[in-house]
Amino acid sequence: MLGAGCGAPAQEAPSARWWKGNLHTHSLWSDGDDYPEMIMDWYKTQGYHFTALSDHNVLAEGERWVNPAERRHGRTALEKYQARFGADWVTVQVEDEDTLVLLQTFDAYRPLFEEPGRFLVIRSEEITDRFEEKPIHLNATNVQELIPPQGGNSVREVLQNNIDAVLDQRARTGRPMFPHINHPNFGWALVVEDIMFLQGEQFFEVYNGHPAVHNEGDSLRPGTERMWDIILAERLTRGEPVLYGMAVDDAHAYHERSTSVPNTGRGWVMVRADTLSPEALIDAMETGDFYGSSGVTLADVRYDGSTLHLEIEPEEGLTYVTQFIGTRRGYEAAGEPLALSEAGAATVTRRYSDDIGVVLAEVAGPSPSYRLSGDEIYVRARVVSSRLKENPYREGEYEMAWTQPVVP
Repeated sequence: MLGAGCGAPAQEAPSARWWKGNLHTHSLWSDGDDYPEMIMDWYKTQGYHFTALSDHNVLAEGERWVNPAERRHGRTALEKYQARFGADWVTVQVEDEDTLVLLQTFDAYRPLFEEPGRFLVIRSEEITDRFEEKPIHLNATNVQELIPPQGGNSVREVLQNNIDAVLDQRARTGRPMFPHINHPNFGWALVVEDIMFLQGEQFFEVYNGHPAVHNEGDSLRPGTERMWDIILAERLTRGEPVLYGMAVDDAHAYHERSTSVPNTGRGWVMVRADTLSPEALIDAMETGDFYGSSGVTLADVRYDGSTLHLEIEPEEGLTYVTQFIGTRRGYEAAGEPLALSEAGAATVTRRYSDDIGVVLAEVAGPSPSYRLSGDEIYVRARVVSSRLKENPYREGEYEMAWTQPVVP
């Protein structure tokens, strides 16, 4: 077991096991192109254990009708929906020659799918805000009440205000929930300085399966893994908490399988907990006992206080290379300011040292490990499979997994 993000050995619960889940996806309640029940049915039949529909600035509450003729693949979606769930479940009415379909609420569809120890439906919201022209999105997992976008006078203030709103609801309701930062390079909205100084934020998306989110960055802007390393080095050097990395689908498109659209099955988290409940899953994630994956499965991840051990579940015919990545104490401080211009607006970040986020060791095989030398600020692992990902979000993508950083 990883421990509480601080590198201390921890005792694994006797019944702890891995649970597979996706915490970012969309339905017809916002800009997805399928009905919530169809989406839940897909995830459950594909072997997921938990899923959260995180529609933009809305919870699946109250009465809402959609016109299939006005939605992408709307008629196809309705035909599939009716075939799967039947006329007794699907409510259709004709109004002024338009066919309208009633969207089922969270409380209505949840009992269709939930099974103790097998499948859990989590209420979620993608709080969708902006500053000037920059899209700023955060998910609130296990949210109990709608959180409107909070706004602010800068990118960082917008982020912090929305994080605070989630944490305030958690404190007020006593229910476990957490915010996580979505696709930081979407619209080139965020730079590392916007994230590294936030208070109360533990999670961000290191991998998002939407083809428009720029996980790899570009010639000027760092990719999300590079962002993660910079933020970790800076935060941990100041004695601040670890930032954990998540993998998600961010699915919107369910009727066309293509690299050009955001599909299901691209990224997920594997959480080690003793029970399948929001409380147990969130507790495990907040102690870093999970990993992100786009195809690689790990049987075990553990840190014993000196060595980070992984056990990969190998598939026949595949090979695996694990890179142990970290930053050592005494790395070179941030360099000169760097102005990024996009659509006429200047964003200032800094150039960061190549000493940040270096590959400390590379190990082949299904049982890699890395013994810390004592001068690392943190160490994390990236596992790369020899198999190209089926239906990737970009061409040439290999299946991978990302463990959480351990801190000696």
